[in-house]
Amino acid sequence: MRLRVEFTTEPFDLDRPPRHAVVAREVVQGADLDSVDVGPFGNTAEGRDDAVLAAVGELLRRSIGAGATRISLQVNVVDEAPGATGTPGAGS
Repeated sequence: MRLRVEFTTEPFDLDRPPRHAVVAREVVQGADLDSVDVGPFGNTAEGRDDAVLAAVGELLRRSIGAGATRISLQVNVVDEAPGATGTPGAGS
């Protein structure tokens, strides 16, 4: 399965990227993801489910450690594996 994560970290600083934003970008850029798009107001990364989920966990830990007070993220399934059935995590 492929996932896409979109995220922002706060607080914002329009003069220069805050440390927590730089750390979050470093995490996704260094992860084993297929595509990463970083921007001033939001970031997107896409890849295999295991790689995206691992990157999200690391992003949360490191960004909070670097001073983020809020992290907004959205994860979407962009491609189901052929033959996949059931609800992920439901034990089916």
